[in-house]
Amino acid sequence: MLPAVAAGERRERQRDFANLDALSILFAAVSMRLQILDLDGSVTIQSSLPSAAAWTGVEVIPLRDLGPRLRLWSRDRTMRLARARLPSCVDTEPVLSMLGSGDFHHVAVLLMERAREPITILHIDNHPDWVRLAPRWHCGSWVNQALKLPQVVRVITLGPCSEDLTRPDLKGGNLPALAAGRIALFPWNHAPSRVWRRLADGASYRYENGTLVWRNLAEAGVENALDVILSLITTDAVWLSIDKDVLAESDAVTNWDQGQMPLTSVVQIIAAVGARKRIAGADICGEYSPSAHRNWFKRWEAAMDQPARAGVGAEALARNERTNRELLMAIEKATRAC
Repeated sequence: MLPAVAAGERRERQRDFANLDALSILFAAVSMRLQILDLDGSVTIQSSLPSAAAWTGVEVIPLRDLGPRLRLWSRDRTMRLARARLPSCVDTEPVLSMLGSGDFHHVAVLLMERAREPITILHIDNHPDWVRLAPRWHCGSWVNQALKLPQVVRVITLGPCSEDLTRPDLKGGNLPALAAGRIALFPWNHAPSRVWRRLADGASYRYENGTLVWRNLAEAGVENALDVILSLITTDAVWLSIDKDVLAESDAVTNWDQGQMPLTSVVQIIAAVGARKRIAGADICGEYSPSAHRNWFKRWEAAMDQPARAGVGAEALARNERTNRELLMAIEKATRAC
């Protein structure tokens, strides 16, 4: 179990970081806090995460009792219960939150609610998570809830390769938000998406013969696309929201179908954003954890949407931890870059 450290308690911070030299402590003072939302036990077993960077504190919020009700999708009442478990004080420093399985990505909206300034959400994921037909609080629809927050100016989604972009209009994709520029979506690699009606060309696609021809990051190259992506961030502050299912299984193993974006490209994007913008907060999901849904509809949905895995062993879980350390180091460094 990771140690729980109360934010703002100087004595506990000094004890936790007593082994750091004075320079590291100076960096920590302008760095970020690590927060684990313990929804499924998949993060608390990763004992090396507290040492990944010079955090100002490490805190574990126990939520496993709510985990089954929050997983995949949740009712408003359960989301209110989860919100009430979060620290009551407003964050005065950037916080990086670990959420566990990608089944809990919608819980990130509770964290984004706490932002005190206009933000652009940089969403790195194998799925657009923009389905309008899903329940309100759903891991596949949370982007729509985030867009309702007054502080969220735009969501920029990077990396999808999934079938969600095959006939996205028939699958409930939020094409109106895409056409209005509230969502910008750059797949890693995806064929043109056929749609029923014409959309005006956007920064990440053009309309051609009944299809949206995407500006694929794999084709353009991350270096060439970064200027366009950064130009779409009109706020001073950015929120990073990362689902590791954007990565190939050589970098991480998750509960969902996975993409093709290299970990090096994700780290490159984080560094570029940190060099130009201020990181207001971040969340990471995409661990693997077995699920035993009590709700019959959740069991059916998981069977339909998620790949069947015979078993995930210690080596795969260690791979997830190594990848998490790289992401944590990159985000903490980006927080200090600007």
